Amino acid sequence: MLALLRLLLIGFAVLTVIYAAISLWSRRVRRQRLEREWDEAQGPSNRERFVADGLRHYDRSLRRKLILGVYILPLCLIALITYLTNFH
Repeated sequence: MLALLRLLLIGFAVLTVIYAAISLWSRRVRRQRLEREWDEAQGPSNRERFVADGLRHYDRSLRRKLILGVYILPLCLIALITYLTNFH
């Protein structure tokens, strides 16, 4: 049981680093896309406001929430493997 707890703690730390990297990368890509969109269309407001509004919308988007799957999927898989190994 102690080994499983250690595995989960180390796994959680690694997954946190992976989550942060994916989250920052995704936000950077979204920012670049918004800046490119504004450059092509020369929107009605200034560029910074357009990008800030777009990023605020991105923060509430489904894509942002799906990145949390980085935590959910591996931990569920570990739990399933542990259950099947010990109790099946």
